[in-house]
Amino acid sequence: MRREADFFGERELVLVYLARRLKHALAIEQIFNQAGLDYFLETGPYLSGLLFRTSKVGVFFYTTAEDEPKALALLLEGRFK
Repeated sequence: MRREADFFGERELVLVYLARRLKHALAIEQIFNQAGLDYFLETGPYLSGLLFRTSKVGVFFYTTAEDEPKALALLLEGRFK
């Protein structure tokens, strides 16, 4: 379930995925919701390109360190690297 940052309190959040496309972000949200995984997401800039650097906006998915293995397994099942 998508949660706000306050829900996690003092627990450390780990970045598990950066969705560069909206359809990927929506698919990952569906996967995590179906599994009942608590996660936090935020949008933010990231740099793209080697020769010509550009700044783009992506969706960053975070979960707790305890749930990280489960989140990564779900991402692999959904064919996300």
